[in-house]
Parts: sequence; C-alpha cells; structure tokens
Amino acid sequence: MVSRAWRQVFGEPAGPAPMSIGLMTPLVRTRGRMADLSAELPLAALADRHGFAALWTRDVPLMIPQGAEGEAAALDDPFLWLAALAGAAPNVALGSAAIVLPLRHPLHVAKAALSLDRLSGGRLLLGLGSGDRLEEFAPFGLDPEGAGARFREHWAVLRAALSTSPQARAALLEATGGYPLGLEPAADIPMIVVGTARQSLQWTATHADAWASYHREEARQQGRLALWHSALAERAPGSAKPFVQSLYLDLLADPDAPSEPLNLGMRSGRKALLAYLERIAAMGVGHTLVQLAQGARPMEEVIAELGRDVLPHVARFAPRSSP
Repeated sequence: MVSRAWRQVFGEPAGPAPMSIGLMTPLVRTRGRMADLSAELPLAALADRHGFAALWTRDVPLMIPQGAEGEAAALDDPFLWLAALAGAAPNVALGSAAIVLPLRHPLHVAKAALSLDRLSGGRLLLGLGSGDRLEEFAPFGLDPEGAGARFREHWAVLRAALSTSPQARAALLEATGGYPLGLEPAADIPMIVVGTARQSLQWTATHADAWASYHREEARQQGRLALWHSALAERAPGSAKPFVQSLYLDLLADPDAPSEPLNLGMRSGRKALLAYLERIAAMGVGHTLVQLAQGARPMEEVIAELGRDVLPHVARFAPRSSP
C-alpha cells in the first residue's frame, strides 16, 4: 500500500504524475534566532490552502557555522517541528531533508518516524543523509570516516521498522530482541536518500524510494538525471523512482523579470520561473523543494503568488519522464 505522503508528492505508482512543489521551513529565518512558531503556523496554513505538496525541514543537531558568511542555523528538532506544522497544515506531506542518520540511533529515528506518520495520518516522507558538518561527529563520539558504513547499518534497521512486510518485521524483531516498537505503519513510510549520503548511486538506486539532490545548472542536472536513470536500469529495472531537487528562490514582484543565477538557485519573476520549472519537469524532476529567499517582499505575498499563479500551471505540465 502506498502512503498518503507518497501520493501527495509523487502520485500513484501505476503511472506518471506532474511535478509537485514543496517548501522548506522555517519560512521566515532570522539570523541567530529560533523560528517564531506564531508566524510559521499561519504561513504553513497558507501554503496548505494554496495546494503545495509538502513542507520540509532540516536536521541540524549543532549550530556549526557554514557557508561564506559563516551562518550557524538555529533549528528545532525536525520531528517535533513537523509535528507542530502538521496541525496547521492538515493536507500537505511532511518531509525531512535530511535526518543525519549516522548521528542518531536507528531505533530512536524509527520511533519518531512511526509516531509522526501515525499522528499526521500517513504524511511523512523520511529524507535521510550522512551529515555534511564534520565537526558534528566528535561531540557524538563518532568518527566521520565511518559515517558511510553507519548510514547503511542504520538504514537497514529503519527499513525494517518502517515497512509493512512480514519479512521486514521479522528482521526488526531480531534487531530489538523480539520487542516491537509499536504497531506496524498503515503503509510503508517512504525513505529518501538526500545528497550522496556517502553511498554509491547504485546503492541508492537499490535501496532508496527516491533520491534528492541539489540545484545545478540545467545541463549538469540533466546529466545527474541520466546517471540516476542508468543506476535504476542497472539496479532496479522497471522502477521509476523519483528524483527530487532543491531550489533556492528569490521571487521578484515583477512577473516579467528575467532569471539570474544564484548559489543553489535563481532570482526571477514568475514567468521565467514557470519556464524553468517546465524544463526541469520535462527532464524528469519529480518534486522541487523550494527554499524562499528572505527578501523585501512579505512571505505571505510570495507564497500566495506561487500558489495562485505558479502551482496551477505546474500541475498541467506534461508528466515527468521515467527511466
């Protein structure tokens, strides 16, 4: 049985579906401050009303500076954060991009994932990564050199815990000494590899339900998609596992403004954005995870414009290609 979250974001498994759009949260970010839930919940509800497919969040265990500006993200626990959004936005899927799996015990991740999926009515998409801040590992008593192997080991336990198959449940009970974490989920909880996760693309094609990567210049992204389709043909023949990409977006008020590249994204008016989204949908991108820039425009205005003038057109794009 396919989960509610999967249908919401990727459609039914029997056939191709239009590309869907999700938003990264928190939507309003102030440097050095935690997100204001009183501001975020109305924005999540607005995104829900406008038909965005998913709301996503990151897992940042420690505030380690990153990037050219050395900004340290201050984020809440991703499972608790998504649970808070779930009540305000009752229709969207809830995604993690991504839980740093080597730093967490897989049974704790499994318990949190099972709980959030059940309490939200089957809306969890569990994105998992291996961590990109090397400084995080030592405080947890870990060596980053072993992160790839730990990712695979933890993944196996999670897959057993989040599956409905009897064979998987038996493997879980073997890992827990015969004690279940709870009742099995109503449907398999989708598990998505985010980034490389220190794995080969062949491993990801074999084990993951989808692969999420980053925004790239279009020709390079087309090359990544070709590699993904080749890995699927080799390791999961006949399977059309989706490709997800992120997009940092500064949406300008002028709908005719041309696009210009930004790091991991673009600045543009909505017409150039629509042209870009149509092109990547034709390439085979199944879901675009948009992180909205903090600009001069009110966030409510940007979300409303995307919902009113972009999402209806995206829903009519030709269905994405399959490998």
